[in-house]
Amino acid sequence: MKASDLNAENSGRPPEDRETAKRLAELGCQIGSRRTFAIISHPDAGKTTLTEKLLLFGGAIRLAGSVKSRKAERYATSDWMELERQRGISITSSVMQFEYLGHIINILDTPGHQDFSEDTYRTLTAADSAVMIIDGAKGVEAQTIKLFQVCRRRGIPIFTFINKMDRDAKNPLDLMDEVEKVLGIEAYAMNWPIGMGSYFKGIYDREKRTVERFRPGSSHKTAEAALSGSLTDEEVREGIGADLLAALREEIELLDLAGNTFDRERVSRGEVTPVFFGSALNNFGVPQFLSGFLALAPRPQPRETNLGRLKPDSAEFAGFVFKIQANMDASHRDRIAFIRICAGRYERGMTVVHTRSHRRLRLAQPQQIFAQERTILDEAYAGDIIGVHDNGTLRIGDVLAERDGLEFEAMPFFSPENFARVSIANALKRKQFIKGIRELQEEGAIHVFRDPHLGVEAPIIGVVGQLQFDVLAYRLREEYGVPVSINHLTYGLVRWVAAEEPNLKLLKDSNMSLVVLDKDDNPAVLLLDEWKAAWMSERYGIKFYAEPAVNR
Repeated sequence: MKASDLNAENSGRPPEDRETAKRLAELGCQIGSRRTFAIISHPDAGKTTLTEKLLLFGGAIRLAGSVKSRKAERYATSDWMELERQRGISITSSVMQFEYLGHIINILDTPGHQDFSEDTYRTLTAADSAVMIIDGAKGVEAQTIKLFQVCRRRGIPIFTFINKMDRDAKNPLDLMDEVEKVLGIEAYAMNWPIGMGSYFKGIYDREKRTVERFRPGSSHKTAEAALSGSLTDEEVREGIGADLLAALREEIELLDLAGNTFDRERVSRGEVTPVFFGSALNNFGVPQFLSGFLALAPRPQPRETNLGRLKPDSAEFAGFVFKIQANMDASHRDRIAFIRICAGRYERGMTVVHTRSHRRLRLAQPQQIFAQERTILDEAYAGDIIGVHDNGTLRIGDVLAERDGLEFEAMPFFSPENFARVSIANALKRKQFIKGIRELQEEGAIHVFRDPHLGVEAPIIGVVGQLQFDVLAYRLREEYGVPVSINHLTYGLVRWVAAEEPNLKLLKDSNMSLVVLDKDDNPAVLLLDEWKAAWMSERYGIKFYAEPAVNR
């Protein structure tokens, strides 16, 4: 709404009504400028590299980090954890916010490795859209399919960036066909690659009908401007070459005649994915993708709650915790809870209701997160991600709101599939060990079970992927000063049972199972595999559950 329209509309209202209308108009304007999205991909598709280049072209950083080089002075901005830098992979989700072309952009960079899928899936609940990156040489890969399905179930718009076109890649038409057949979503090419590999010359913008070419030898780390022009420009034609120009004309004609039609409404419903081609490492197509994405990506969307549909421009503040991270600041060993604001406006120092405990909390120092860096905020709006210091009160999934009783959809629960006993050799480190296990459990990084016969001295840790054990050992050693021994167990799944189950004692004597207690002292059973679980359930007449009672 324009200021003149607002003044005309409010001229006949009482002062208090005019002030309210003004605040609501400002709230709507601020929320409308937000774009909050997650970046998903299979490992090594270029997810973190694209994140770096979006930050680079958006002006948030001056020099893009190197994801792969272990000896480089800079690393990927989003990979702030030391182990991420050593291994060259993303282990934990990162949040980065910056301003670009009148928009406030919140990027959620997620781990691509399937061993860290729990963190990725929870982070996706905080996003209004997703950017899916596909390796042009490998096409649609396994982890991409899983993450796509999570986004599809949420019904959020999905934008596709087909990366690494500067290398030998699959035929672009085949890649488009693969996206549609494997993922079951219509694809519309927003631009088109001109050549590939060593013959990659740039991209053709289908809407503007222009070619974007890049200077030979342009830096991989700086946002150098592209050379652009139309296909009628002699310089452009000479730069592309006759053969590639003929192939481009033929492919564009085929797309115009036989390809899908662009439908913005279907994009917003997650039924059509706009496809962009490029090379994140070499800056090909990144600024075009960013501007195209911002033109189509949704503003913060309404959320379903137990009290009805909650609109983002509601006057009352509401948000939920989707991530907890301990020890982001190595010098202070703090603990930060990441909150997605779903409605209203946050003001520094405001008091909210912690709906799980029904107690009021004062959020005194909200922080804007940019990977590991943080700055104090005075205000934030629906769509933003803020971090707040937490002393152990908050849990993943907790709701913070101005009204009590509000609940959002439950966080996804993932049953662990790998188990190990974790122990320490130095008994003097017991206190730090227990603290580390507790805090990492509260992050959602591990599941902790207790053998009733051994207690907390040698907990059983359950994780989704084996690589999480390496992260656990590293973080306990580096962040808590506790070297540990990890003894892997043969069990492959956990099932919960009712606390009053009369036949539970029969399982305690079986060598195919182990009865344990979870973090809330609910009885659970570690089992070898699904077949053994079904056999034991039938043999002993016990009903197994895939989740604890609180998640059912």
